[in-house]
Amino acid sequence: MKIAVAGTGYVGLANAILLAQKNEVFAVDIIQEKVDLINNQKSPIVDKEIIDYLSNKQLNLTATTDAELAYKDAKYVVIATPTNYDPEKNYFDTSSIESVMNVVQKINKDAVIVIKSTVPVGYTESLRKQYKDMNILFSPEFLREGKALYDDLYPSRIIVSYEKDNDKSYGYAKEFASLLLDGAIKKDVEVLLIHSTEAEAVKLFANTYLAMRVGFFNELDAYAEVHNLDAKQIIDGMCLDPRIGNYYNNPSFGYGGYCLPKDSKQLLANFTAAPPVPHTLIEAIVETNRNRKDYIAEKIIKLAGFNNNTPDKNDKIIIGIYRLTMKADSDNFRQSSIQGIMKRIKGKGVKVIVYEPTLKADEFYNSDVYHDFDSFAKESTVIIANRFEPQLDSVKEKVYTRDIYIKD
Repeated sequence: MKIAVAGTGYVGLANAILLAQKNEVFAVDIIQEKVDLINNQKSPIVDKEIIDYLSNKQLNLTATTDAELAYKDAKYVVIATPTNYDPEKNYFDTSSIESVMNVVQKINKDAVIVIKSTVPVGYTESLRKQYKDMNILFSPEFLREGKALYDDLYPSRIIVSYEKDNDKSYGYAKEFASLLLDGAIKKDVEVLLIHSTEAEAVKLFANTYLAMRVGFFNELDAYAEVHNLDAKQIIDGMCLDPRIGNYYNNPSFGYGGYCLPKDSKQLLANFTAAPPVPHTLIEAIVETNRNRKDYIAEKIIKLAGFNNNTPDKNDKIIIGIYRLTMKADSDNFRQSSIQGIMKRIKGKGVKVIVYEPTLKADEFYNSDVYHDFDSFAKESTVIIANRFEPQLDSVKEKVYTRDIYIKD
């Protein structure tokens, strides 16, 4: 079966690899460099699992910038393009999806569209009204950054939506779910075929719940730090309760990355849209992340000894940002929590430098970028790290982190 995948980020490339094990798959991107890397069995993203799979497996996968080649005669077109949150519109920017839809409509309107990009609740139904002659499904992804392919091969669940009261749509959903399951290593997987609007809500509520856990344990950590308590002991004791569970409980500088910030804001926007629904908790989940960054920034400034009353001493203070990425084995800087900390510190007039070996530029937000760790560590008065890595062991007396478990 011929399948096309639009977009070669974490979601698109992981799904393309999954499906290319037993199908002819064309991965479409507008950036030639990314296409060339995939065709040379390399990954355009820093994900060791994907890199290994591309180089060691026989996959029927072709990357291309040629939309005609990819979409013509494809039975399924999977859309995995970015849908960034637009703070001015208070809504996801879904223009990349519509752009692909317009192209596919011209080339192969009989293709079944499967949207993997995260979208607002009700979006798929609105697309069906706009593209009445096309079959459109929504299938939420639940992929962790840096573990995207693993989560596709060992899925927690497979959800594919279909159009209400449409047997043909239900048949397509059932077939596509079987394609995902066929490519997975784990076979004992719950498969849900549900309506598209409910499927969209599943994705936003799931990620907002995870954001809530992050916010909860970060506020616990702040309380422990202020009152000189051992946060780890408190968390260990709490999480022995099976209803709470020992997962997603490691304090940080806040949630960030591709999904949690934008998904929680989009869900809040859905709650506040007419007719509005009470949303005290959802609003607090968004607000607690901003508060966490304010709190961490103030702690770091005080720790470094920065004081507006002693400008001569302030000139000698340099805050070192250790890595801009969200997680290990990742090259994602987008919405990383440490950037929020960095901007707050710089806003107070403190000099900041950055250690980020994956960044080619010599500057980031007007701060010098170091590619040599030893030089970076020597220059830094205090080093802040969202996640502690072994590289920091030699200068741990300089390091400020809230990474208690050193595991994610």
